[in-house]
Amino acid sequence: MSLRKSTAGRPSGTDGSDFSYRMVIDPRYLKVAEGKSRLSKLLVAQAIYQVLGVGWLFLFKSQKMGPDSLTILSIVIGFISLLIGELGRHRSQVTLLRLYSTVSSMATALSVACVIRSDFFLQVIQDWSVSAIKIHDWVDISCAAIGILLQIVVIVTTTSLVYNMSPRRAASQ
Repeated sequence: MSLRKSTAGRPSGTDGSDFSYRMVIDPRYLKVAEGKSRLSKLLVAQAIYQVLGVGWLFLFKSQKMGPDSLTILSIVIGFISLLIGELGRHRSQVTLLRLYSTVSSMATALSVACVIRSDFFLQVIQDWSVSAIKIHDWVDISCAAIGILLQIVVIVTTTSLVYNMSPRRAASQ
């Protein structure tokens, strides 16, 4: 068998004329890679948000009367959702990503419930003044608002990622 000699370091048959026969990557796979990258950044943002929430809990709330059980439950569920989300992203499992989105939404709803349950609403209603709200209540309100915005972005990103990961169904005939 004769050895093929390559000219200028290029193997024979690769002169560029075979471009039309090369495989093209489906755009949805590129969208999956982009979505997984975006989800990774969102998971880091949620982890930072959770750690700051724990810090705020221990700095202020524990000095007052002790941490609220609903707040602790929200933080625990938030960290569990982060673990589920990372597993789903890393293993590309649609069911884990859907579970992550649901559990993360539950944690956000619990943190909003903690803010609603606090006594500053009663103070505002009694005094009819926003100036009655203390600084720590403003921090709680802003943290809940940031959590809601972050959760909206997480839901949109996760839904898009799950849609692109799911196989397309053939049209029924």
